[in-house]
Amino acid sequence: MASPPRILIVDDEKMMCDSLHYLLNREPYEVFKAYDGEQAIRMFSEDIYDLVLLDVVLPDMDGYAVMDALSRRSSETLIIIMTGYATMDSAIDAIRRGAYDYLRKPFEHQELLRTIENALNHKRLKAEKKALDGMLELSEERYRYLVQNSPDIIYALDKNGRFTFINSVVEKSLGYLTDDLIGRHYSSIVYEEDLEKARDLFEEPGTSGPTRNGEVIRLKAENGAVLAKHFEIRNVAMDLPVFPDTSPHSKYSGGRAVTHGVARDVSRRKQLEKQLQQADKMKAIGTLAGGLAHDFNNILMGIQAYTSLILLNNEVDSPDYERAQLIDRQVRSGAELTRQLLDLAKGSTKKARSIDLNELVQQSSRMFGRTKKEITIHENYQEAVWNIDAEPGQIEQALLNLYVNAWQAMEGGGDLTLETKNVSVDATQAKSLGVKTGDYVTISVSDTGVGMDEHTQKRVFEPFFTTKGPGQGTGLGLASVYGIMQYHSGAVTVNSVEHEGSTFRLYLPASKEAATRSERSSSKLLKGTETVLVVDDEEMVVNAEEEMLKALGYDVLTARSGFDAAEIYRRRQHDIALVVLDMIMPGIGGVQTFNLLRSIDPNIRVMIATGFSDDDEVSGLMQQGCRGFLQKPFNIERLSHKLREVLDTQPARPA
Repeated sequence: MASPPRILIVDDEKMMCDSLHYLLNREPYEVFKAYDGEQAIRMFSEDIYDLVLLDVVLPDMDGYAVMDALSRRSSETLIIIMTGYATMDSAIDAIRRGAYDYLRKPFEHQELLRTIENALNHKRLKAEKKALDGMLELSEERYRYLVQNSPDIIYALDKNGRFTFINSVVEKSLGYLTDDLIGRHYSSIVYEEDLEKARDLFEEPGTSGPTRNGEVIRLKAENGAVLAKHFEIRNVAMDLPVFPDTSPHSKYSGGRAVTHGVARDVSRRKQLEKQLQQADKMKAIGTLAGGLAHDFNNILMGIQAYTSLILLNNEVDSPDYERAQLIDRQVRSGAELTRQLLDLAKGSTKKARSIDLNELVQQSSRMFGRTKKEITIHENYQEAVWNIDAEPGQIEQALLNLYVNAWQAMEGGGDLTLETKNVSVDATQAKSLGVKTGDYVTISVSDTGVGMDEHTQKRVFEPFFTTKGPGQGTGLGLASVYGIMQYHSGAVTVNSVEHEGSTFRLYLPASKEAATRSERSSSKLLKGTETVLVVDDEEMVVNAEEEMLKALGYDVLTARSGFDAAEIYRRRQHDIALVVLDMIMPGIGGVQTFNLLRSIDPNIRVMIATGFSDDDEVSGLMQQGCRGFLQKPFNIERLSHKLREVLDTQPARPA
């Protein structure tokens, strides 16, 4: 509940002062009295009053002097002058000096109450107005703060489509100064090809109500360039005043706007939508690539299987043996290419593994040399070179890029020298190379080409930098080499002399693990006498695997579908030691076949052999008890070792 108004009566006539005090105390007021000016000033300094009834004539000081003293202490307190000697001039002078009203003695009781009530109502309304003004000012401050700190461009247009207001976000987003845009037509910042769409947004008929919203248009930067930014426009048409810009340099001085709007930068959203579309597309491509990879690897499986048998049945010095080795190497290259395409289609990357760098360089150089007979390749590989942790396909790509770069520098032919070497990088070298100190293996690729000047050497690894003519190079080959070295925590350097040639040197961190060598490094075949059931829908694959298994001493049963496999296993489960299972087959696939076989015998040994499979599916089967996995194509050596690994390390199934 609000406290009652506090009224102070100041009059030297004691009877008058006491009478007023008595009368006003009967009203809802809290009343106080003083008999002279000094007492009034003293009371005023110790307390707060809403209203003062002040006699002009006081014994100790002039009433107007008291009024001035009280007004200085509180401008909120209203003062009503009382006197028995009033004239029009004195009344005007009292009002001019700050009095709210003027009462001439003697006055009626009702006149006094009416004057007091008017004064208190005035005081209350004045306080309410002050509060409302404060709220309005705070609201404007909040509005300006929100507008100026919004991440969106907020603007207002007049009926002619010219900016009457725009927030400072436009400076950061597009480079325009806000004052430079005031008075300009909106079309001056819209990309020409989006102008028609913009007109539909900004120039619809009508002066009130919502217009079309949610359209995305492109805006031009301050220098006229088209930004790679898209803005979603939302407008409301209404005839409202706009807060004027308070900047002293602003060309806008207030007015009315018929369109208020927000332009939201949705470039990131558009980019994410594009990425999502690309992801969907890559998923579809991955599915298609998976099917193609399965069929292609099955073809390679047949070629590699029979190549393995040719190598097995021929002497090392036989011409057919060497030819079969070349076929085997090409099959490996085809299988690696298929794996890389699948990784790209699935958006995955292969894990690095410990590899023998000499073997990798040798294989890549021989493949390149067969197509570039005009180049003489010289090899100088350090024996017992350290292994490296790397993704072989990426290192091979980097080497091929360097080979091609050397070939292009040696028009008409020349010498290409390849060298591997173990090195230890100290702190000084590490700082120069931008790598950590430690052991590295270097691969040097040297040519006898045209060489490069110092300027070219400094820029040779920049993307799109090329000294070749139009259509002769993209400038991405050496940039790709640099990126691959960075990915492997290595480095690449170049030393070149004009008209003499260039040497590119790759630095790759040495591995602490033994190299994963190719299958042909383990030439010893591991044989067996168990019975193996081969399940695959491809006739060529079944025949190839059957011949390899028989060459290794195994008894072989074959099935062309999951249902056939289950039927054979029911009849011969006590004889069958292992099932070699394809993952992709018509009818029921590998997962369903595995579950069906497990329902017959929970202890069954199954090894997956497939040209393509979902990584999650394979991982799931391995967790459920599948004993091994072989990626097609594989040769007889890999097959022999994997079979013994599965059959020898697992406990025998009870008969």
